[in-house]
Amino acid sequence: MLAGLQILVFLLAAVAFVAFIALRSGVASPILLVAAGVLIAVIPGVPPFVLEPQFVLLLVLPPVIYISAINMSWREFKFNLRPILLLAVGGVVFTAVSVSLAMNWLLGWPLTVGFLLGAIVSPPDAVAPLAIARRMQLPRRILVILEGEGLANDATALVLYRFAVAAVSVGAFSAAQAGGTFVAIVVGEFVWGAIVGWMMLRLRRLMRDPRIEITLSLITPFLAYWPPEHLGGSGVIATVTTGLYISWNGPRLIGAATRLQGVFFWDFFLFLIESLVFLFTGLQAQTLLARVRDYSLQELAISAAVVSLVVILARFVWMYPITYLPRWLIPSLARRDPSPPWQWPFIISFTGVRGIVSLAAALAIPLATAQGERFPYRDAIFFITFFVVMVTLVFQGAALPWIIRKLGLAKAGMQERLLHRAEELRARHAAIEASSAKLASLSAENDIPEEAMLTLREQQEYFSSRVRMKCDIQEERRVVAERHDEVELLLIDEERNLINDMLREGKLKDEARRRIERELDLREADVLNRRSERLW
Repeated sequence: MLAGLQILVFLLAAVAFVAFIALRSGVASPILLVAAGVLIAVIPGVPPFVLEPQFVLLLVLPPVIYISAINMSWREFKFNLRPILLLAVGGVVFTAVSVSLAMNWLLGWPLTVGFLLGAIVSPPDAVAPLAIARRMQLPRRILVILEGEGLANDATALVLYRFAVAAVSVGAFSAAQAGGTFVAIVVGEFVWGAIVGWMMLRLRRLMRDPRIEITLSLITPFLAYWPPEHLGGSGVIATVTTGLYISWNGPRLIGAATRLQGVFFWDFFLFLIESLVFLFTGLQAQTLLARVRDYSLQELAISAAVVSLVVILARFVWMYPITYLPRWLIPSLARRDPSPPWQWPFIISFTGVRGIVSLAAALAIPLATAQGERFPYRDAIFFITFFVVMVTLVFQGAALPWIIRKLGLAKAGMQERLLHRAEELRARHAAIEASSAKLASLSAENDIPEEAMLTLREQQEYFSSRVRMKCDIQEERRVVAERHDEVELLLIDEERNLINDMLREGKLKDEARRRIERELDLREADVLNRRSERLW
């Protein structure tokens, strides 16, 4: 137990150090974390670290999917549902079939075993590509499609994986039965996800305590995921449905204090688990070497190279037809949603990075078939999966910024973001006007003291002036605002130093100091938020 805790502390320290290096170097942290995991794994004397598949599939995957769905815009998700489903369902199936045919034709693997491998390596992991894409300021629609695909492709892949394991184990497969089961899983998980979202929102509204509500929010993804997974589904669709339901309906039912604390909690929680997962991915290198000693290194290398090439090319082969063919065949679709430039499907195709879900699925393959025989190609599948993850994550991930710049897509979303900012400022201005009108009506209808009305009017004028300052994009005003914030931060620091001095001198109680410090922290956060908005 003590040794396990010491290892955990060491890994957390490694995560912090690598994240710091990534922040300074500009390299995506998932790439550095995987590389660090490999380096740690090959150090002599380091004990082998075996990643438990159930740890990933039952503990890591639900909250990651849930918070991604929470952050996803339901309106944008619905508008881009066609390309998202074509990638998350069609693209996954096409990749799995392509891998199966390639392994059968080139290397003589049975089709069912090849399909199992294809199902394992078919779902891309959007975490690393999205981090790079956001930093490079790609167009918003590309980000939405990648994020939406990342929400749904695991569900398709895990359902295919279950069918493939059963087919290899039993030796029989019925496409009609598999198709009917898949539809039943999708419908059942969609209904269950909506029920969980509705129930948890109402329950959280009854609690009205941020700590209890955040605890319930932590429980929510597991409640959505575990029952369908236990019954033979994937749990992913139910979790996505719950997240999207809460994202759309939550703003009216979740209090401000809960949102403020919940944002910090989930941001830290996801940073921690995602970082550890990428580090664990690299740590599998030692386990990998121990499991493939019975295989020819040349055969494994050829198999891994073939699968990596097929996985990368299959995404390109699938992406271009589904982008342009529907618009050529359906004129109304072309008018409603014109064809994007060729660079868009290219960059979406290039972001097919594989990750921890593929590794967990490979590790979860049973040891034996239903007949009691050793499961065929089990260790080879794990080696190939690890190789594909390394190739796509490290090499494609590292090359992605260069590809984005070469395609001319770097900062292509800047103008789009400026338009969104103008829309946001109009909404802020309209909200201030609505609240000012409400204040005037309250003043006329209620007996409110004049002193209170004066304070409220001054407050409204302050908020209105802030919105006007944001609307004014002249460089002179921007410089003035930046200097204003710098001075305000210095004043906050001076207040904080004085309060701490008074505490040490016994002139202030701890409880009072904490209240004042919280107010100063909120003021500082407000200033930092204003500065980040100007840089946006």
